[in-house]
Amino acid sequence: MFIENVKNTQNEWWRYLLVGPLVIVVFWQFLGAIPLLIGIFSVADLDQLQTLNESNFLNAFPNYNVGLALFCITFLVGLIGIFFTVKVIHKQTIKSLTTSRESIDFKRIFTGFFVIAIINSIGMLVAYLYDPSMYEFNFKPESFIYLLLIAIILLPFQTSFEEYLVRGYLLQGIGITTKSRFLALLIPTFLFALLHLANPEVDKMGYGFLGAYFIMGLVWGVCTLMDDGLELALGMHYGNNFVGILLMTADWTVLQTDSVLKYVGEPNMSMMFVTSIPLQILILIYFSKKYNWVNWREKLFGSVQ
Repeated sequence: MFIENVKNTQNEWWRYLLVGPLVIVVFWQFLGAIPLLIGIFSVADLDQLQTLNESNFLNAFPNYNVGLALFCITFLVGLIGIFFTVKVIHKQTIKSLTTSRESIDFKRIFTGFFVIAIINSIGMLVAYLYDPSMYEFNFKPESFIYLLLIAIILLPFQTSFEEYLVRGYLLQGIGITTKSRFLALLIPTFLFALLHLANPEVDKMGYGFLGAYFIMGLVWGVCTLMDDGLELALGMHYGNNFVGILLMTADWTVLQTDSVLKYVGEPNMSMMFVTSIPLQILILIYFSKKYNWVNWREKLFGSVQ
């Protein structure tokens, strides 16, 4: 099983809870942030620097694409930090961090990507057709081409970093430390939601919006444990962000882009939960049927052997 992949590695609790996270943070938040900070300080004036925060840092750049590319590079460096930690501190292979199968199943990654990309695209289309007045046409052909290249080349590093950190490294580490599959699912899911605490979406809609991140992270965590691998979660996270940055942006989102549409209405958190929860349940049902998942109770609530 996926958590048991680390049973023959250097898996002492202090490696997972102290040394490993420290190394990853240094790579991600310090080394990875250097290109982004150089970019900001090279184009922003002093008055602008004083007003920049996580919700508006992309405004410092002459166009959103430059800032988005540098932002994704921070996660590229962070992902290198995760792989360095796994290889050097834990003596573990990247394959065992990714899957319990004999090799990484890229078909599963693509399946997760397309399922979420299609669902999100249809949802955005329905929302637009229902009330077009809530949207502005924002399409800029030349800028969109560069945005598409960033989404294809660099965005996977951002989504993969979060998945390898939360539902890979932390899920396995907490599972092997506590011997509890439920805690291995629950604690990283809470941490995943808290990673987005400073996002402007939370500032706009309140702390209740963290529940959306929690539900999404919970579903991806269940998929990881039931499927004994991270592939589906890697694909779904990428599909979610890929469609998001290409098709729709808003002034209150963390990743403002030159997407096709710009949402100018007021977000409705209640409607968001009403529509997303059934969809997340349907996603679980679909994958459970497709991949013949069994032993739900053991895989989600059993003890780690």
